[in-house]
Amino acid sequence: MIQYPEGLPMPLREGYSFQAVSPLLRSDLESGRSRQRRLYTSVPTMVGVSWLLSGVQAQLFEAWWEDALISGSQWFECPLKTPEGIQRYVARFTDIYSGPNLTGRSHWRFTAELELRERPILAPGWGSILPDYILGSEIFDRAMNQGWPQ
Repeated sequence: MIQYPEGLPMPLREGYSFQAVSPLLRSDLESGRSRQRRLYTSVPTMVGVSWLLSGVQAQLFEAWWEDALISGSQWFECPLKTPEGIQRYVARFTDIYSGPNLTGRSHWRFTAELELRERPILAPGWGSILPDYILGSEIFDRAMNQGWPQ
């Protein structure tokens, strides 16, 4: 799997957003009501990202996009921040990035939309079986790291 270059930063917070593709099919009925059903069990999530890069980082980014990703057509693994924390996700560019746009004296802004192969959510079952464990996970994490350091 192609990796996001180590020397490049994570995306900026500005404009950083996730939008899942709807897995539902909705049919309007003559009575005015609607019938709704799940059409797909696995749908991609689109992520709006932007990077602020130095000159040499911008050179690396464009060379990586062109050479390693073959003009952005290949899947790659990159670190992204989600409600679950920073994890590595399999993604690809939906189209060519926008930029480089000069920002400040010598930084370059690139913006793009990424398609994540899988939705960044907890594994199935956690929401219905153990919701209290999800809500208490920060307390558990704090107890494990502060109370039991070794």
